[in-house]
Amino acid sequence: MKINDNGIYIDGIDKKILRALMEDARTPILEIARNVGISGAAIHQRLKKLEKSGLIAGSKFIINPKVLGYTTMAFVGVYLDKAISNPEAVKQLQKIPEVIECHYTTGNWSIFIKILSKDNEHLMHVLNSEIQSIKGVSRTETFISLQEQINRQIKI
Repeated sequence: MKINDNGIYIDGIDKKILRALMEDARTPILEIARNVGISGAAIHQRLKKLEKSGLIAGSKFIINPKVLGYTTMAFVGVYLDKAISNPEAVKQLQKIPEVIECHYTTGNWSIFIKILSKDNEHLMHVLNSEIQSIKGVSRTETFISLQEQINRQIKI
């Protein structure tokens, strides 16, 4: 990896390392080293540089929400009375565990959120009792996801 005025340049070895870890973040360093053809220490050093550069933001386990009974995913456009209401609305949305993403957007909505709920009744409760009661929220527009078609990271 090299950092220059145009940003970060990652070489073929970095790409192989990143692809392996994006496939499975639990892949042992020594296994990656064998596949790439360099030492485990060299892999470790490259990963430290990639982390320090900000390219790698961390690793995480992914929980399958369906196993926990969360079978309904919805996207909700939130209309606010005034743009000044945004920071306070976001603070209130952070308190709702079913809200798993929140984006400040252009277009029709002030905020666009992603919600996981157990079923439609649970979703209706979250919308009516929690989200629409937030000061500054004038209304919401909800889209229920029938099935996730694509879920991926940017290609390296």
